[in-house]
Amino acid sequence: MNTFDFKHINGDQLMALAVFAAIFIGASVILLIVRKLAFGYLARWAKKTHTKADDILLGSIKSPTIYWTLAIGLYIALDTSGFPKKYVSYGLNALYVLIILSVTLAVANISSSLFLNAMKKTGTAVPVTGLSKTVIKALIFAMGFLIILNGLGISITPILTALGVGGLAVALALQDTLSNLFAGMHIIVENTVRVGDYIKLSSGEEGYVRDIGWRTTRVRQLSNNVIIIPNSKLVQSNITNYHLPEKRMSLNITIGVSYDSDPDTIERILVEEALGAADHTPGLLKDPPPVVRLIPGFGESSLDFTLTCHVEEYTDQYRAQHEIRKRLFKRFKKEGIEIPFPIRTVHLKR
Repeated sequence: MNTFDFKHINGDQLMALAVFAAIFIGASVILLIVRKLAFGYLARWAKKTHTKADDILLGSIKSPTIYWTLAIGLYIALDTSGFPKKYVSYGLNALYVLIILSVTLAVANISSSLFLNAMKKTGTAVPVTGLSKTVIKALIFAMGFLIILNGLGISITPILTALGVGGLAVALALQDTLSNLFAGMHIIVENTVRVGDYIKLSSGEEGYVRDIGWRTTRVRQLSNNVIIIPNSKLVQSNITNYHLPEKRMSLNITIGVSYDSDPDTIERILVEEALGAADHTPGLLKDPPPVVRLIPGFGESSLDFTLTCHVEEYTDQYRAQHEIRKRLFKRFKKEGIEIPFPIRTVHLKR
């Protein structure tokens, strides 16, 4: 075939370019059709298996395989072209970059997905945070970028040196951002605050941890609003985590009755109504069984008891308190037990 001079393209060379483009487009279209059929078959096969690894693998390589098909089409077109070696070399370099980039993307997707899935099985909080995904993918993409530069014959030593010197300047300019970044990494590694936990800060904010990002942590309140807290502020706060060491928590309800009431009868009624409420209230537990104590005891105008029962998690306490208090009010009225209110005697001097 004739060789090319791209500065002076004649009719034959233009025809060769058209043939090159046609071969590239035709091969790519055929490969994309084969890819689609193959993924359809593999997706049906993956649904029949019990493991999630094949689903993760297919989902991770679905996008990179588009680049692979284009790379194969480009290679076929270059191999059949009559281009000069210089231009073929340019095409091969582009092919090399395309392949390395697509492989890096596939490895990043597979690594992050498999790692996060493995962490979920072990109950670790790392997998479900946005920061952990970002760190994993950033490291793999950085390695892929260095491999591309090295393969193109570009020395990476000066680049690493420049990044080291420039990193000091960036660190000084982005102190707050880096502070939040490392605070987020500290939160994840320490494992004291996890995605899905219900927490309360010393400043009063509370809710479910929705995500731990590279700069902020998102907390969803019970009112369905989201509080965005800088990671550096979060690590400096006193935090109550209602899901550690476990979600189950005790619930204390104080009840005051008249001094004319029999303590043993009150204790029996409180236990009976708490157990009855557990049958109709999701989240209120029968085991451990409810306990009644004459605490705080002798009030100014009432005999005060504390009913202690257990709920599955923090937010279950509201529904449980509502049901128990309602049942106790009806039971006390039925049993003729008085719920006293404060009485003051006022003496007026004449």
